[in-house]
Amino acid sequence: MPDLLLELRSEEIPARMQRKAAGDLRKMLTDGLVEAGLTYEAAREYWTPRRLALDIRGLTPRSKDIREEIKGPSTTAPEQAVQGFLRKAGLSSIAEAHIHSDPKKGDFYVAHISKPGRAAEEIIAELVPGIIKSFPWPKSMRWGPASAKPGSLRWVRPLQSIVCTFGPETEEPVVVDFEIDGIRAGNVTYGHRFHAPGAITVRRFDDYVAKLEAAKVVLDADRRKEIILHDARNIAFANGLDLVEDEGLLEEVSGLVEWPIVLMGEFEQDFLTIPGEVIRLTIRANQKCFVTRPQGAGEDLSNRFILVANIEANDGGKEIAYGNGKVVRARLSDALYFWKTDQGDLPDLDQLRESAAKFDLDLKKPLDQRMARLDHLNVTFHAKLGTQGARVERIKRLAEELAPVVGADPALVARAAVLAKADLQTEVVGEFPELQGAMGRKYALLQGEHASVAAAAEEHYKPQGPSDRVPTDPVSVAVALADKLDTLTGFWAIDEKPTGSKDPFALRRAALGVVRILIENRIRLSLTSVFAKAFANFKGGADQSSDLLAFFHDRLKAYLRDQGARHDLIDAVITPQSDDLLQIVRRVEALGSLLDTEEGKNLLAGTKRAANILAAEEKKKTLVAETVETALFREEAEKKLNAAVNQAEKEAGQAIQNEDFSAAMLALSVLREPVDSFFEGVLVNDEDQAVRANRLALLARIRTATDQVADFSKIVG
Repeated sequence: MPDLLLELRSEEIPARMQRKAAGDLRKMLTDGLVEAGLTYEAAREYWTPRRLALDIRGLTPRSKDIREEIKGPSTTAPEQAVQGFLRKAGLSSIAEAHIHSDPKKGDFYVAHISKPGRAAEEIIAELVPGIIKSFPWPKSMRWGPASAKPGSLRWVRPLQSIVCTFGPETEEPVVVDFEIDGIRAGNVTYGHRFHAPGAITVRRFDDYVAKLEAAKVVLDADRRKEIILHDARNIAFANGLDLVEDEGLLEEVSGLVEWPIVLMGEFEQDFLTIPGEVIRLTIRANQKCFVTRPQGAGEDLSNRFILVANIEANDGGKEIAYGNGKVVRARLSDALYFWKTDQGDLPDLDQLRESAAKFDLDLKKPLDQRMARLDHLNVTFHAKLGTQGARVERIKRLAEELAPVVGADPALVARAAVLAKADLQTEVVGEFPELQGAMGRKYALLQGEHASVAAAAEEHYKPQGPSDRVPTDPVSVAVALADKLDTLTGFWAIDEKPTGSKDPFALRRAALGVVRILIENRIRLSLTSVFAKAFANFKGGADQSSDLLAFFHDRLKAYLRDQGARHDLIDAVITPQSDDLLQIVRRVEALGSLLDTEEGKNLLAGTKRAANILAAEEKKKTLVAETVETALFREEAEKKLNAAVNQAEKEAGQAIQNEDFSAAMLALSVLREPVDSFFEGVLVNDEDQAVRANRLALLARIRTATDQVADFSKIVG
């Protein structure tokens, strides 16, 4: 079977776009080939900073002939229906249609369509130009004289050449001939722009890869990553260091080079007084370099860094490393200035006294000064939700309410809530916003804050995703909950809720954060009461506690499903009023344990049978007695079931009051045998109306008893 090689070579493609663009190219072409009637065995995409490539193996050389019948309207149908049929079938007149007969429906028109297969080369030559013209680049450009023409080619950077060859391994492949905006497909590409800029004639994928490698181009991005990581580890080890690995940076750097050459640079030891996170981000953001640390040195960094060049220099890379070192030193000088400035006094202290008094801040302390400035400058949090200073006030009030619930010292919680956002006014966070929280912690420790207060400055943002850890320190927990609950109630109050896939304020993430903090720390909390206090902070905003609670139920369901819980068990225990998430989880766990036993499975079957009979009779408006009268019992099984229900209802109710849901489930499990015996020996629909109504009332009591712990009707099985 023939193989297809396609390469689109251009000027530099931004690294962040390469992987997706190569995937888009593969999908667009393979989808088009299949839609045109071709099949293939395998397809793989490749990319470098200057090219996208596809290797499609086992492509059928020709699409199949197509013969199909398109059924049309009756021969007596109006002209409008006939014309619609002709357009659909591609016929010029009704004379080209056939007439078929049906014993029931009579005569009707049928179009016999026959389409001969097409050569793969013809299909490819038609598909690729359309794909290039409609390619979904996030940003694209026009260039050259042709750019003045309407509809001229747009590409991420000027497209320079196209390789497109097709053929079986045993034969010389052909060039698939097509042209787009003056660029004609061929079998010629070019190697590394500095080391091997000359033309290279290629045949099929295997020799294409080999010739590129000889021309200093490693086509496979994953292999470039392996080379960079291997060489970086080795050069670090040879210098008594460990590489600080960074998968995101590795991905980016592999998209910046076609021929990776790993080198080591250095900067002055004095810069190591800057926090390691700041050094790492400075070097990463500005020079795309990796940092290192002395072997066995924990979190301390060294003054050596790893860079990746795209050329083999005659001097072994000394000049390249020196040049990168100069830029790194300049950037670290800025970072050192930011770091020292943040520990000094602000120049506008006299203007901050009112804000300092409002939050009980000590203007002798740098971080307190930054919080005072955050309030004084009226920095906006959201146009409809006020300033950051107002938000800090709300978070402080809510965190103090939560402190006793989570077992935190209220004074430490108040202090932590006030300082949590202060680092937003620091120079380092202004330069590196991703360090907010982390810098707050460092600056808090530097000015002698309690360790829990410092930790809360960083941890109150957590968890920021499903894999991020949750805070466990009670002070951090209180501030993290207050921060997220203030955000959620605020946006609910102004009716800015997530819709469909749109969630610009990350409210789903905030709610999931609350869910995880409560569940993973085993914290009991009535969300409804907290919502009421939080909504009260927004004057004029609507209290939408019920709607927000339903939103939390959805997040909890998603969280529990990810943990392996059955969706029907979750639905069985959640009611619209359930506002204690940990209690819901405990109910689900207990219900799952019960249903894993034989007693539980049989009890489920019996209670569902009782519920179904009861529901059917209620639908028919059959009389159901309001209470069970023991005097109307005729069978021993009725008496035993009634006694068992009395016992189960009482014991389960007491267990629920004690919040011992396992005991509540155990209490219900004793119903299994008497329920089975009842259905085996008792006819519910007795001829005597009073007896029937009494027996239905007994079934209703089973439903009432089980509903204390779960709605068994929602359980599958």
